[in-house]
Amino acid sequence: MKRLLLIPALFCLLMLNVASMCSSDDNSSSSTDPTPVITIVSQGTWRITSYVDSGTNETNHFTGYNFTFGASSVVTATNGTNTYTGTWSIVTDSSNDDNPSSDLDFNIAFASPVDFADLTDDWDVVSYTATTISLIDVSGGNGGTDTLVFTKN
Repeated sequence: MKRLLLIPALFCLLMLNVASMCSSDDNSSSSTDPTPVITIVSQGTWRITSYVDSGTNETNHFTGYNFTFGASSVVTATNGTNTYTGTWSIVTDSSNDDNPSSDLDFNIAFASPVDFADLTDDWDVVSYTATTISLIDVSGGNGGTDTLVFTKN
């Protein structure tokens, strides 16, 4: 009789183990390895298709600008007339271990003009594909949430 009870118990234990392995999410947006995002963003030019600053849509400030994330951590934004340079990096943020969707920081820094300086932050990578990178930042000062989306040209 004990053997008959042991077999279903072992089967349930095996199924729980299989279910926990299957629930693992291999989605690129939760990866802590910055290499794939660096590779994607370093190829081609990008444009900002959405920039919402604490609920205010300010995408129009970047209309016509193409962004190139180049070597030596230099980002260039140009519209054919004006060119602005800044710095960029994508790093693993180990301080957010409780929130795996934000374990990659996309750091952007522009000194000027004011509109581009607004992009200066350590953005959390929400998701990415070969053609779109979605970022978010929750401000520590005013508690507002900013979102930024780059789309490949």
